[in-house]
Amino acid sequence: MVYHRYKIFNKALKRIQDDAQVRVRIGSPITGYGQESRNRAARQRIPNKIYTDEDGVEHVLVNFYIRGPHGAGKVSAEMFKDRVDKQWKYTYLIVQIMQPSQSQLILESYMPAPTMVPS
Repeated sequence: MVYHRYKIFNKALKRIQDDAQVRVRIGSPITGYGQESRNRAARQRIPNKIYTDEDGVEHVLVNFYIRGPHGAGKVSAEMFKDRVDKQWKYTYLIVQIMQPSQSQLILESYMPAPTMVPS
């Protein structure tokens, strides 16, 4: 399970690093880390939550910080393992830019279609 949180962190960070909107706001290169701290272990620890929903689908939530040469922000992401193709997909990926000016970017947002119940 430890593997999943780092896989999700790396996938989310790569998506952010490739996003032109984020690069314009905080510059490039963009780095990601767990907590605002001088403690190296705290920076490397990625806050996360892993759970299985009522349909048996595995979800991983991660929260981390990003920094570029011109600013910084906070990231919240949730991914789930699709039961059909077994791929990790975003439920959401939200970047809150804190510096130089505050803004929020929703880079990914996915709501699965409701299951149709035959009548």
